[in-house]
Amino acid sequence: MQQPSDPPCRRCPCRSGRCGLTLVELLVVIAIIGALVGLLLPAVQRGRESVRSATCQNQLRQIALGFQAHHEAQRMYPTGGNEYWTPPNFSGGGPATGTQQDASWAYQILPYIEETAAWSPAGSDDLARQTAAIAATIPGYFCPSRRGPQTVTYSDPYYMEGRELTHGLLDYAASNFTGDGIMVQSGSDRRAPPRRATEVADGLSKTLFVGDKRLNLALLGEPQQDDNEGYTAGWDEDTVRRTDLPPEPDYRGDDDGGELFGSSHVAGFNAAFGDGSVRGLSYTIDPSVFSSLGTIRDGRVVPEF
Repeated sequence: MQQPSDPPCRRCPCRSGRCGLTLVELLVVIAIIGALVGLLLPAVQRGRESVRSATCQNQLRQIALGFQAHHEAQRMYPTGGNEYWTPPNFSGGGPATGTQQDASWAYQILPYIEETAAWSPAGSDDLARQTAAIAATIPGYFCPSRRGPQTVTYSDPYYMEGRELTHGLLDYAASNFTGDGIMVQSGSDRRAPPRRATEVADGLSKTLFVGDKRLNLALLGEPQQDDNEGYTAGWDEDTVRRTDLPPEPDYRGDDDGGELFGSSHVAGFNAAFGDGSVRGLSYTIDPSVFSSLGTIRDGRVVPEF
């Protein structure tokens, strides 16, 4: 005996009695889903940037601790190195230290941030060790909001006799080019002796040591004026920036970062201070306050920033 079929849905306008979405209803559902996704994506992006910024701050904190450990071991902060064309120098088979080291602060603190293998690489001679040190990529030297570890390969007639070399790069810079900050130039013609904590008269918590540096994003991965010699470069825009000019965000264009601090973070850039603290500084920070943060003894009372 044939079973009776299910009764038709009384709310269904179609004759068959089968329920379904009309084209208009389907378009409405798609529009609602699109609107929800549009609302969700910015929140997801903000969450990801928050994580990236926190990672950047942690890396800068480790760098600040490296400065402190260097000071404890060497009784001086690392110097800004000699010149951009002076590679890491070795003495007796090991890296020179203190004022005898021509490479940057970023190279000098390597043994104090658990990167001894890059600081003193294996090699048959000093040239091999220099080449390996220059090419090293230090993961903690790259801001995740901008890029992962990166190198450039090129030759410079003034650097290492024009050899084609791979250079490990760097997203952070020390303060500052004006010579009145924590950085001094090393070498026989250095302008001042290396800095010590007792010389930071303005207070370690009010003295900017290292921060994000501004770069031209359009030229990442290509040799540009301030992103070519890399993390070992002595007294160069690659490793030292200035605070007498206000910070600016990364950009895309034809020039370099202009010796400025800055970053790919939206609201500002991260900076590590002499006491080991790390703070986010706005791009709209008072220029006079920012200039004072880059000096060690201008005597000015710096307001909250």
